[in-house]
Amino acid sequence: MTSETIASLAPAFAAVLVVALLCGAGLSAWRSWLGYKKLQLEAGRPQTMLSDEGFEQPETDTGVRIELAAVKERLRQLEAIASGVEL
Repeated sequence: MTSETIASLAPAFAAVLVVALLCGAGLSAWRSWLGYKKLQLEAGRPQTMLSDEGFEQPETDTGVRIELAAVKERLRQLEAIASGVEL
């Protein structure tokens, strides 16, 4: 191989090396995340996800339930006012 050939292939080898390192780091992160989720399942804890995925941890506090009922009642009253029905 001539020095020109080696010089032209050096960036390609460097790019392959960078891609391999990134893939290795991604695989390591993926395995760590799977291990974390496995520990969560083994511990019996409910998975908490934000509303972006559509899941939320259910609230069990009585005060929250009362407040939610009050908000629903206010909403019904506002809908009745908007539709013209007198309470």
